[in-house]
Amino acid sequence: MITETVLIIAAYLLGSISSAIIVCRLMGLPDPRTLGSNNPGATNVLRIGGKKAAAITLFGDGLKGFIPVFIALKLGVSPLVLGLTGLAAFLGHLYPLFFGFKGGKGVATVLGVQFGFSWMIGAAVAGIWLFVAFGLKISSLAALVAMTLAPLVVWFFWPDPALVAIQSIITIILFWRHRTNIRDLLSGKEGKLSDSE
Repeated sequence: MITETVLIIAAYLLGSISSAIIVCRLMGLPDPRTLGSNNPGATNVLRIGGKKAAAITLFGDGLKGFIPVFIALKLGVSPLVLGLTGLAAFLGHLYPLFFGFKGGKGVATVLGVQFGFSWMIGAAVAGIWLFVAFGLKISSLAALVAMTLAPLVVWFFWPDPALVAIQSIITIILFWRHRTNIRDLLSGKEGKLSDSE
């Protein structure tokens, strides 16, 4: 129990490190919480700082999800603990201890978690995101479609009830975090990726 508890707490703390804010500070860019969508995530960093800053942010956010889950997997924990470790990293990104509990929306971190579960799960979900993103040029819609299908992807590659249930919880939370985007999508006001170039 001690190992499992430490894993979950460490995952939350790692998730609490905001890649977007750190990258913007190091590159002399404005705080992503004050411009664009005011969201400390890779898409908003793309808007205010360009592709290089966004790519570094995306990679950093993905690592936050991947590292704790990969370690948990190598330690041979149960699927339940593995899923809770991923959930903790995700919640750390959304509600970071080090940044006033005001974080991003968690898409890149969830993808990192999914790659930690299995490269096949991560690749399948990332493939769905890329297909929608390149086709419709709307990052939020791509994320919503990919995460809607993510529980099915997890079930297909690793049909453990606990893991599928936790992915479903993550999907529900992610939809809640994207509620403003959903309203904008329904009203036709959501920005496109091409608007960031």
